[in-house]
Amino acid sequence: MKFLRLLLVFIPISLIGEFVHFSPTLMFILSALAIIPLAGLMGEATEEISFYSGPRIGGFLNATFGNATELIISFFALKAGLFEVVKASISGSVIGNILLVLGASMLAGGMKYKTQAFNKQALEVNSSMLLFAVIGLIIPAVFTHTVSPELLNKQYEGLSIIVAVIMFSIYLMSLFFSFYTHKDLYSVDHREESKPKWSLKTAVLVLVAATVFIGLESEFLVSAVEPMTKEAGLSEFFVGIILIPIIGNAAEHSTAVLMALKNEMDVAIEIAIGSSLQIILFVTPVLIFLSLLFKPMSIIFNEFELVALLLSVFIANRVSNDGESNWLEGFQLLAVYLIIAVSFFVL
Repeated sequence: MKFLRLLLVFIPISLIGEFVHFSPTLMFILSALAIIPLAGLMGEATEEISFYSGPRIGGFLNATFGNATELIISFFALKAGLFEVVKASISGSVIGNILLVLGASMLAGGMKYKTQAFNKQALEVNSSMLLFAVIGLIIPAVFTHTVSPELLNKQYEGLSIIVAVIMFSIYLMSLFFSFYTHKDLYSVDHREESKPKWSLKTAVLVLVAATVFIGLESEFLVSAVEPMTKEAGLSEFFVGIILIPIIGNAAEHSTAVLMALKNEMDVAIEIAIGSSLQIILFVTPVLIFLSLLFKPMSIIFNEFELVALLLSVFIANRVSNDGESNWLEGFQLLAVYLIIAVSFFVL
């Protein structure tokens, strides 16, 4: 985390670049480097606030702000009409969390410990819910290929809104399930009692400041996407599905790996799987609702995204079978992610 804070120097550099009109590619890189430490500060501030608010409210705050960076970036992409980038970043976040984050955590932890155990029961609940969530994305896509274009044009927006409402209701029920009716499933014995490092006022100020600057940097990032992709010869699809998720979740990813190195695989897996659930059940519906302020965005993903999502979720369910992980499983997850990334790169 200390290394990430060094990247804060890119905030003033990107501001200068915006005023003196740096090239789009350079502005994309500078704003991306600035967002990474800001996302880390946002997560750290949320964690500090949870010490004062109690475990239940703290858990809700962590769930809400866990993907706030990506939500902010996607909001500005929505505003710019980059719907394919938004949808690619949604699927890319889920794929990245399951394959890249979980894989890196298992590999790093497995290199230090022969095997690592985790709460199998809680993971089975989350991975099953993740499968249901992905099915919710698949059904509208299948629907679009089985009806006539005339009917599709009339019902397109309504279908996306209805599905978004249902998925958001599932998210609210999952919070009630994990925080109240079945909270015992998610209890983990922590070896160390942590104490807050910041005052509540400091934590709130840092959270607000980080959110404001992430919004500013996100606007720089999104405005540079189209000219940057043409200048660098990349597709907007690749930027959305690979680059933006890594940028938005870099701090969270590093935390998962650090937890695995401390032999706290429950925390690492919760970051990977829990974050994926939040993306599909919370971030996606919210973006659908926000798109109504500009031009309505559909919830229809393309075939490549859906296949990659479904396979990633099946892998998550497979990993939860034995309640243990090792370095080879981590390496395999990373290999699958690399194959998917290369495939999307050549599209």
